[in-house]
Amino acid sequence: MFSAARRLLFTLPPERAHDVTFGSLDWLVRAGGGRLFPKRIEAPREVLGLRFPNAVGVSAGLDKNGDHIRSLAALGFGFLELGTVTPVAQPGNPTPRLFRLPAHQALINRLGFNNEGLSHLCSAVRDASPGIDVPIGVNIGKNRDTPLERAADDYQACLEAVHGIADYIAVNLSSPNTPGLRALQAGDDLTGLIHRLRGRCDELQAESGRHVPLVVKIAPDLDDDAIRWLVDALQEAGIDGITATNTTIDHTLVEGARHADENGGLSGRPLRARATDVVARIREHAGPDLPIIAVGGIMSGEDAVEKIDAGADLIQIYTGLIYEGPGLIRDAARSIHDQCDRR
Repeated sequence: MFSAARRLLFTLPPERAHDVTFGSLDWLVRAGGGRLFPKRIEAPREVLGLRFPNAVGVSAGLDKNGDHIRSLAALGFGFLELGTVTPVAQPGNPTPRLFRLPAHQALINRLGFNNEGLSHLCSAVRDASPGIDVPIGVNIGKNRDTPLERAADDYQACLEAVHGIADYIAVNLSSPNTPGLRALQAGDDLTGLIHRLRGRCDELQAESGRHVPLVVKIAPDLDDDAIRWLVDALQEAGIDGITATNTTIDHTLVEGARHADENGGLSGRPLRARATDVVARIREHAGPDLPIIAVGGIMSGEDAVEKIDAGADLIQIYTGLIYEGPGLIRDAARSIHDQCDRR
C-alpha cells in the first residue's frame, strides 16, 4: 500500500507531497483512524534521564512547527523532535529548495529554518501534549538575519521559551542552510554559546524544579581532530548529549545524479556510513556514558542496529520515512530490541 501511495506522492513537488501526506494523516487521526495503525513497539529505554517507549524517534525537520504531534505519535515513534524553531517566524530560502534523488534514496534540502516561530510551536505543543506519552524534544536555531555575534541571544530566547514544554532541547549548530551557522561548532564561539545555554538551563531548572536535558546536533563533515575537540568542549561545558549527524554538504556520493549539484544538505542512504563513523568516533572519545542520538541514512532495521552497535543510545529517521514508509519505524524498533536481547 505504501509503495502505491509513494508513487502518487512522488508525482508532486516534495513540499506539496509533505503537506498532502500530513494533511491526510492528521484528518485520519482526528477521525479516530489512528487505532487502525499497528501498535507501537514497546522496548523502553532510559536515556537522558527520560523514559523512551522505544529507541526510534523522528528527526527535526519533519514537523517544524509542532502541527503533527498526535499523528506522528500514532505512527509508533518512541520520541519526537520538533523544529528547528527560531525566535521569529521566517519563510526560509526561496523555492524550489527540496529535491529528491530516488535512485540514491536521498534528499537535498536548503529549506533554511522555515518555521512559524516560537509562539506558534509552544502553543502547538501545549495543545497536543495531553494524551501524548512519548518524550518531545525541541530543536532550536537562530534567525537568518541575526548576525553570528548575536546568535547566542536567539538560542537563549528559544531555550527560555521551550524549557517549560520540551522534554529535551537540541541546539542546532550544524545546518548547512543558514549562512555561517556551522562556524559556531568551533573555538570561542562554541564554548561561549554552550556555557551560556548550560548556565541558563541550570537557572531555569532551579526556578522550576524541572530538568530539561540539553543536547547539541553536529555536522558529519568534521574531521577527526575537530570531532575530538568538539566532544571535549561539550563535555567540559556539561552538555547532556550529542546528536550525530545533520545533513552533509559532500555530494560526491551522488555525483552525476539529477539535482546532485543543487546547494543544500544531503540526507538519506549516501550519508549512512559517514554518520555511523562519526557516532563511533564520538563514542570512542567520549567514553561509555555520554548519550548519543544517531541520525543519518537509516533506511532499514539493519541500519538502525548498525548505529546502536557504533555507540548510539537512540536513533532518529526522516529521509528513510519518506522512502520506506511508516513500516520502517516498527522495523527499526524491533531490530534494536532484538539485538539488545541477543547481547
